[in-house]
Amino acid sequence: MSVEDESGGSSREGLPTSAMQEQFSIAFVHLITSAAGCFLRRHDTDFDGVDLTVHHEMDYDYYCEAQFDIQLKCTTQRSLIHEDHISWTLSKKRFKKLTQGKRQNRRYLGVLLVPGDPELWLDQDETQLITRSRMYWQEASKLGSLQDGAESKTVSLPRGNLFDVPGLLGIMRSIGEGGGE
Repeated sequence: MSVEDESGGSSREGLPTSAMQEQFSIAFVHLITSAAGCFLRRHDTDFDGVDLTVHHEMDYDYYCEAQFDIQLKCTTQRSLIHEDHISWTLSKKRFKKLTQGKRQNRRYLGVLLVPGDPELWLDQDETQLITRSRMYWQEASKLGSLQDGAESKTVSLPRGNLFDVPGLLGIMRSIGEGGGE
């Protein structure tokens, strides 16, 4: 049964849509990382600008493991989709936390697009689990810079950067082989 939450968005009883989106984005990343042979470290808060750390134990050419931090966003807004990218606006505070260069781990932004109706997020039967969702990513170091006096920054995430098993393993290989440093 669906109900209206206080913000006017639809939700199932007890959980507002925004909380459902947050949990679904974490579950989505968990599915992909598990299928790729990786694992997650979840942060209790995203005070430092990240939600999860993705980790892969593998003997790469340069490192014996690879990991990165990711900030997750979830939306139903189809207006953010463009021919070759999706756009996302970050507040000045979020942008600065995400792109701060003095970090041990690389940082990424992941934006999950879901249908407007939560009942359409998943379809399953005895043989399959299908989601009508997709996540795009971009490395924080490639999000550009904040203009002087700006209170927000709209960033682009290439549609070619699909967060799927091959894409995730490509990120890990790049990190594990010392690329981009």
